[in-house]
Amino acid sequence: MNIVILAAGMGKRMHSDLPKVLHPLAGKPLLAHVIETARSLSPTRLCVVYGHGGDQVPQAVKANDIAFALQNPQLGTGHAVMQALPHLDSTAPTLVLYGDVPLTSAATLRQLLKVAGQDNLAILTVNLDDPTGYGRIIRQDGQIARIVEQKDASAAEKAVTEINTGIMVIPTPKLKEWLAALSNNNAQKEYYLTDIVAMAVRDGVSVVSAQPGAIWETLGVNSKVQLAELERIHQRSVANSLLEQGVTLADPARIDVRGTLTCGRDVFIDVNCIFIGQVTLGNGVTINANCVIKDAMIMNGTLVREFSHIDEAEVGSHSIIGPYARLRPGACLGEEVHIGNFVEIKNSTIAAGSKANHLAYVGDSTVGARVNIGAGAITCNFDGANKHETIIEDDAFIGTNVELVAPLRVGKGATIGAGTTLTRDAPDGALVVTRAKATMREGWKRPEKIKK
Repeated sequence: MNIVILAAGMGKRMHSDLPKVLHPLAGKPLLAHVIETARSLSPTRLCVVYGHGGDQVPQAVKANDIAFALQNPQLGTGHAVMQALPHLDSTAPTLVLYGDVPLTSAATLRQLLKVAGQDNLAILTVNLDDPTGYGRIIRQDGQIARIVEQKDASAAEKAVTEINTGIMVIPTPKLKEWLAALSNNNAQKEYYLTDIVAMAVRDGVSVVSAQPGAIWETLGVNSKVQLAELERIHQRSVANSLLEQGVTLADPARIDVRGTLTCGRDVFIDVNCIFIGQVTLGNGVTINANCVIKDAMIMNGTLVREFSHIDEAEVGSHSIIGPYARLRPGACLGEEVHIGNFVEIKNSTIAAGSKANHLAYVGDSTVGARVNIGAGAITCNFDGANKHETIIEDDAFIGTNVELVAPLRVGKGATIGAGTTLTRDAPDGALVVTRAKATMREGWKRPEKIKK
């Protein structure tokens, strides 16, 4: 099939310089959601019609499998589809989608394609309690005869509750004929794609319909209010899916998934957690409240305590992270690693059983097994121009407030005493202590505040 996605609108009610279809839903542009669903249908041709915002739209979603057609000026939906005609395969039907209607499911579209076949014109319709603003489906003897827009509808037609979602499957040879015959003799002075329905009836082409699994699949975005409403609908749908898979959510209304979250068995997620990109949680993982996890893999039995941030990192099984921990890109933790409050790990590997429980920074480092890193210890990995590596071997002990000035190696079992600034390698098993001699003044008195 061909798929045409109409994405040329300005979105005046968004009150933004960003084209409407590029506003984010669940962490990615509205248009990206529609493209993802379109790709799942394996179209032979995929064309996006853009207009307002200029090259912002093609730049945001450009890919080898997408053709772009510019609509300038914007003269209606029929005019928009005209711009896509050079990119269509005439031997296949054309599915028309909308870049600001992000939640239509592939299953609903497959059903529409099924009823359309090769020769029918198929319309996705839905019944609304309040159809104000939508084009009405006008039937005669149960068959669709035409679609009338709100501004052109009579009082009787406005009473119809079955509305046109705009999503259609159209035989492409007929589509070309009908578009050539469109008129803009209407209240908006635009070329309506919906006018082809009456042409199909005239030409003896069957006009059929299908309905979505849920009304929200057909909802579009014209304002920030509607965008926020769709965000909550989408997130609740994701939450329900996780619950059905056996994930325990403390509150399904307080989780945000902005990508793909894959969970094993017996996973618990507390409130206000945000998952971004591709996140995998193994069996028995617990994520406490207010955590942000992006593009990460967290293995079986791990506990992530409150207010922790994990970004492009991997955490081994039965580890404990946080609270208030930060794992930055390139952090790779082994089994039973403990990373405590206000500890930051960046571009470092930490082997099994090692601990950094308080107020530490480990960057560009390789840390062995069973290493203890004390409170206030840091790796000084940046010399102002280049990053350097610190190697801490198995069973080393790094005391409180130690500065490890890279490049540096701390040998197996070495102990670095509290307050040490280490600038050269420490041998295996060595005790290294560097401290200034204490100076004491007996009888010294603290200065007193002068009274004015």
